[in-house]
Amino acid sequence: MHKKLLFLAFALFFIPKSYGQLNVSYHQSNLPFIAVGYDINERFTPEFRLGTDQFISDLSLEAVLNYKFIRKEDYDFYAGLGYRINISEGLVAPVGLNFYPFNKKKFGFHIEAAPILLDADILRGSFGIRYRFLKN
Repeated sequence: MHKKLLFLAFALFFIPKSYGQLNVSYHQSNLPFIAVGYDINERFTPEFRLGTDQFISDLSLEAVLNYKFIRKEDYDFYAGLGYRINISEGLVAPVGLNFYPFNKKKFGFHIEAAPILLDADILRGSFGIRYRFLKN
């Protein structure tokens, strides 16, 4: 029960207070998921992630706050902390790289490693695509 309240508090506190750039991504891995994030200033990105396995009963929710340690025009390197509920529940600590090889810098790719600790003890590796809704 406490974990679900913490997850809800994260959702209510961080997302409505945010301002910046919206982004969406798909992560392919043994635990695939889609994510919606919102850049707060140039460094912080809270993300809500939804596990996208085959059955609706297997859906998992994840909330992560990422910090971009290196932020360049073509790439950024980030690490974060969050929590995952339902399947493979536990503390999540992602470390990843986003890169934007095209001229417009809206569409890009990413790779991520994320240990899921406490109840799960899993190291999830993923790769995928990302789209940023940049302001002109």
